[in-house]
Amino acid sequence: MLLNSRMTARPEGSFVVFLIGMRINKPLRVHKWWPVASAMPRMLTELYRQPELGLLCHEMWFSRTIILLQYWRSMDQLLAYAKDRSAAHLPAWQSFNRAIGTDGTVGIWHETYQAQPGSFENVYVNMPPFGLGKVGPLVEARGGLQSAAGRMQGEGRGEG
Repeated sequence: MLLNSRMTARPEGSFVVFLIGMRINKPLRVHKWWPVASAMPRMLTELYRQPELGLLCHEMWFSRTIILLQYWRSMDQLLAYAKDRSAAHLPAWQSFNRAIGTDGTVGIWHETYQAQPGSFENVYVNMPPFGLGKVGPLVEARGGLQSAAGRMQGEGRGEG
């Protein structure tokens, strides 16, 4: 569904933005990068089947560098998932370290940000629900929400 209005997401409370990805440094070494690339869909399936783990939504882009944007309910839930011996992440991380380590064939990275009310803003024009707009709720960006400064100050939080 394409939203033809100027919209802004107004999530309640704090949340975590987690960017994670991989870079294929040696494309012909498929046996090295394919296991890394195929691990993330298994993790996402697991996370969506168990919403209590804390993943709110994700977006993904594919190229030589694969980027996955995730929104989490809390830092505690993200860290708990990362360390959970019964979840898909820890075995995938251990496998990466055994098979690739620092040999240079595949690069991996992540960045984590905690967002509090008043520390973020967003706007979506002619877009379907996307990113934080999937965490929502989405409201029209009018009045005090027309400017980035107004959205950043939290004006209109709870509307919708």
